[in-house]
Amino acid sequence: MSRHPQPPGRQRAASNSSSTPEIPVAPLPPAALVVTDIGKNYGDAPAVGPVSLRVEFGERVALIGHNGSGKTTLLRIVAGLLEPSAGSVTIGQYKVGSIEARSYLSYIADQPTFYDDLTLWEHLEYVALLHGNDEWEQLASDLLGHLGLFERADDMPNRFSRGLKQKAAIALGFIRPFELLIVDEPFVGLDARGKEALLELLEQANSEGATVVVATHELSFVHTVTRIIALRDGTVVHDGSASNVNVDALVRNEDPVGEHDDKQH
Repeated sequence: MSRHPQPPGRQRAASNSSSTPEIPVAPLPPAALVVTDIGKNYGDAPAVGPVSLRVEFGERVALIGHNGSGKTTLLRIVAGLLEPSAGSVTIGQYKVGSIEARSYLSYIADQPTFYDDLTLWEHLEYVALLHGNDEWEQLASDLLGHLGLFERADDMPNRFSRGLKQKAAIALGFIRPFELLIVDEPFVGLDARGKEALLELLEQANSEGATVVVATHELSFVHTVTRIIALRDGTVVHDGSASNVNVDALVRNEDPVGEHDDKQH
């Protein structure tokens, strides 16, 4: 995996009948993300599922839905941080949770966590070296400058405000190589400069070939995507083009207005 994000500047089952000839089914080629019949239950309460979707290489996708719709649960399953109750996920052609899948994917959570005893610069060094990026220092400097964090490099991110923690998490997400970027509500807590900086980083990563999936209602990002996936009560209620879709209606659990060109993936 050579691309480093830079800041801007099945055959069919055998038939029991011998009289029916077997017709081979060509398998689908790999995709950046394939979710197959994923479900997650907490006791008797279903949180997600069943959900099936396929995200092709190079797509830029917005995942939307009201609070409690299952976005975070789904993304945590995709990131290999939460075990599903049913179904499967592949990242590229790799099983979720495998070393290969973890190398392929960068995940920025909605609630960033940091080590208590590491500075922001030490966090960047640790994550970069963990993922084989030995020439990380210039990239780290550029990311911190772009996000307005350069003067906080030697500070402990656990002591940052909500907005600064989000910026630090973004820097950590971009310091390592990836082909699939999964981001959960990254605009929450960011000031105007931070939102603009993040939008530029997402655009740059996608233009360099990365697949980008972001859970957000931030219209400044939603209006740039090629595809919107909407969840409602843990299931997909919209999956298609971003054109002529009433995002607010989808978030409010209403039928979207002006939805003309949905397509299922």
